[in-house]
Amino acid sequence: MELFDSHAHLDDEKFNIDREELIPEIYNSGITKILSCGYNIEGSLKAIELSKKYEYIYSSVGISPNDLYTNWEEDVDKVEKILQKELNNNSKIVAVGEIGLDYHYDTNKDWQKTAFVKQIEIANRYNLPIIIHTREAVTDTISILKENPVNKKGIFHCCPFNRELIKEGLKMGFYISIAGPITFKNSKNAEEIANLVPLDRLLIETDSPYLAPEPVRGTRNDSRNVKYTAQKIADFRKISLEEIAIATYENAKKIFNII
Repeated sequence: MELFDSHAHLDDEKFNIDREELIPEIYNSGITKILSCGYNIEGSLKAIELSKKYEYIYSSVGISPNDLYTNWEEDVDKVEKILQKELNNNSKIVAVGEIGLDYHYDTNKDWQKTAFVKQIEIANRYNLPIIIHTREAVTDTISILKENPVNKKGIFHCCPFNRELIKEGLKMGFYISIAGPITFKNSKNAEEIANLVPLDRLLIETDSPYLAPEPVRGTRNDSRNVKYTAQKIADFRKISLEEIAIATYENAKKIFNII
């Protein structure tokens, strides 16, 4: 059985101490494909490096809403420059992201909205799907996506358990990626959400090194733990773990255009 971790941050400094030892261990545990997802320029470049070094790692490039600073316009321009330079040499850049909106902190909403739209436009120019981060911003996220259609659609990563967001996202043709919080005992609507997403639109992820699932909650997360998320979804849906593994693996290959 093979699993695809559709969203990890292997570039994160929390992996600096043992990254090169850990990555082969992840692969040998059955996690045979990983997307290392960028959320700023430095991390995006590191993700590209990793995807060049390891056959089973893919990368994405983007500026997250939590990484917008006074030079954010310059950084967004750099996203396109990276794609211009690297796509000719590296077919393993498979998405623009993570991008989106996050209103949890006191940040500039206008910057976030503009950066989100600009990166959607970049994704459309390069015919790539997007990876969406949304937190406490459901209405604006849906509105922006309706007003700025994404040619290759994309993924709601670590998707909040919000019925409206998921239903609207599915209507627009997006995939829904579920992470470790579905295993948490205090997660509201977890079983309902696990059953709400059609199997052909479902992905699984770790968002590592963050959001470690039960039974390893509170530790540094890594891609090996995606199995716990997959098992919990299988339990909720009353199907086998292998069925979840096969469906989510094929779905990830499809949205990322991996042969």
